[in-house]
Amino acid sequence: MRPQLVLILAAALYAATPLADAVDSKLNLIDSGHARRGSVIVFTSAELNAWARARVPPMYPGVRDPSITLGTGTASGFAMIDLLKMRQGPTNIFIAKLIEGERPLKVFVQLDSAGGRATAKLTRLEISGVAVTGAPLDFLVNQFFLKMFPDAKVNQPFDLRDNMESIQLRPDAVRVTMKK
Repeated sequence: MRPQLVLILAAALYAATPLADAVDSKLNLIDSGHARRGSVIVFTSAELNAWARARVPPMYPGVRDPSITLGTGTASGFAMIDLLKMRQGPTNIFIAKLIEGERPLKVFVQLDSAGGRATAKLTRLEISGVAVTGAPLDFLVNQFFLKMFPDAKVNQPFDLRDNMESIQLRPDAVRVTMKK
């Protein structure tokens, strides 16, 4: 039974790598400025999930089994996380006791984008099935997320890369439209 499981896992990892590599190639095309003007670059849901599984855990200790679900103008992400492992720097012992251990985390985002700008609105967070919105969500964003990612723009407009016109979230894919 064990050799069969190993073969199944190896096949799944092999299948995920070309999809993750496709995302890397598309991101490099955009970042390098070589994307054709007026073109639309599509990141499928399968590609994004393969990329998340292959690239996110090595980048962020404390993150396991990430996945992405797309909607119309929305996206949600799920992962098993250990906030204490993710948090960098000293942590108050009281806070450390509250956040230690692995927990399921689900994040809900709404994205509005046009004219070379975008706004990512964090609308909801679920930790261990407990929903957080409003002021408590803002507190968590300020105390954890923005300390780990100080350049992130949450709930405020930001400029897209020079060559990008917009980003559209759809149930089957993310579409990046390049400026004409």
